[in-house]
Formats: sequence, C-alpha cells, structure tokens
Amino acid sequence: MIEQTIIFFDGVCGLCNRTVDFVLSEDRERKFLFSPLQGETFQRIARDHPEIMNVDSIFVLRSNPEGEELLLRSDAILYILNKLPRFRWLGRLGYICPAPIRNFLYRLIAATRYPIWGRRDSCRLPTSEEKTRFLP
Repeated sequence: MIEQTIIFFDGVCGLCNRTVDFVLSEDRERKFLFSPLQGETFQRIARDHPEIMNVDSIFVLRSNPEGEELLLRSDAILYILNKLPRFRWLGRLGYICPAPIRNFLYRLIAATRYPIWGRRDSCRLPTSEEKTRFLP
C-alpha cells in the first residue's frame, strides 16, 4: 500500500473550502488528496470507519503500509500544518495546548462556521489543474 493522506472536508462549508484552498496553495509537494464529506469516497471509507459518520467538518485519513490512521478535530488541523513547510512551526506550537482545550476551540469554530464563513448550495468543484488531487 502506498502512503496516502486524504483530507475530508465539508464541501458546502465556506471555512472548510477556504482551508482546502489554503492547503492547495501551500502543499507544493502534493502530499494531500481531498474529498468532500458529501462524496462517494467518504461513503466508502465510512463503511470501515463508522466513527466518522458524525464528523461534520475536516478530518484526515492516513494510509500507509502499517494500516490506516484517523486524525480528528484539532489533531487533523495540526497534522496538516505540520506537513506544510512554511507552517510547520505553527503546527508544532499548537501541540503545546492540551488536546481537550484544542478540541473545545475546534468544536466552537465548527459550530459557528456556517454563520461566520457561509454555506454553499453545492460542493466545491476543483479546477482542471486541481482535478488529480480530488477524489469523488
């Protein structure tokens, strides 16, 4: 199995889509693939990982020869930042804060994301240059 990292995101969430745009612009090594929570890939993965059925924002699924690892809430965000060279420092800094506090802040932002950053009527469509990075 090839090492692969998929960022699953809420395709209709304005904040989630801005996060995807940010990662696309900073991920020069093309480490990440992307898939909306509303897509076929999420439905297929959810069969093997029922714990993600209640996830409604961003999470990361890492696959490598040893198996799969799910990263939820703040752990997912800090993992993503750690893989972006210009923001690795911020990811490392984030781990100073205890996980319960980080996850409380994450849930607070997730709960208010639609009123603040908006909600789209449909999922984000990748540009022709981005299509190879997006899973259905």
